[in-house]
Amino acid sequence: HVQLVESGGGLVQAGASLRLSCAVSGRTSSSYTMGWFRQGPGKEREFVSVINWWDDSTLYTDSVEGRFTISRDNAKNTVYLQMNSLKPEDTAVYYCAAASNIYYSVQSYQKIGEYDYWGQGTQVTVSS
Repeated sequence: HVQLVESGGGLVQAGASLRLSCAVSGRTSSSYTMGWFRQGPGKEREFVSVINWWDDSTLYTDSVEGRFTISRDNAKNTVYLQMNSLKPEDTAVYYCAAASNIYYSVQSYQKIGEYDYWGQGTQVTVSS
């Protein structure tokens, strides 16, 4: 059974940085495509970023492109989301997710339904 545990959230001011971590247990993280999603107050859960299982290609939603960076350390079974230049609209619960479906295009991993396992979420609050 795969478990995902996020950490690194917190309360920061606009312009600050945070690094979220997602620790994967139960199976090596390199077996999965790993994604980050977020759910803001009163909003639906939305795609943020993904790193593909086989070539580490990445994809970002437009609103975080250039500010966020997703990466993975397979030796530590951990996936990261480096978030820079944070804005109040980035305030949300951030979720890590793992997908076992095999697609060679990273574009295929933007939908919630493609993911098999989810973490419990970590709160990120950005004050203005």
